[in-house]
Amino acid sequence: MAKGQFAYYKTAKGYFNYRLKASNKETIAVSGGTGYSSLASCKAGIESVKKNCNSQIEDQTLKNVTELPNPKFEIYMDKAGKFRFRLRARNGELLAVSEDGYATKDSCKKGIASLAKWALDSDVVAEEE
Repeated sequence: MAKGQFAYYKTAKGYFNYRLKASNKETIAVSGGTGYSSLASCKAGIESVKKNCNSQIEDQTLKNVTELPNPKFEIYMDKAGKFRFRLRARNGELLAVSEDGYATKDSCKKGIASLAKWALDSDVVAEEE
């Protein structure tokens, strides 16, 4: 069976980040925030994505948002008018965000489903330069 992968890398500023890629190497999500100070904490973040990848979805584009407890996915609209998602851990920390905006809310939800599908069995590898 095809597998996805969490590819981690070090930024120019010395932080560690990751990208979740489907088996076709397309990036589904990237780590949220500025990055992790160590490779160990980056890998812990990846494990947290795996653990929380089937969380409920809070739709923040609605007029009356029903606030859900963490962990959760949040769907929101970016400044360009595109739909995006972010995954929050139980403590509210940002774990992963969609790399690109989606034209429709439905395609954004498919992006979340894709993250859930690929995250669980993904290998954790160093990103190839």
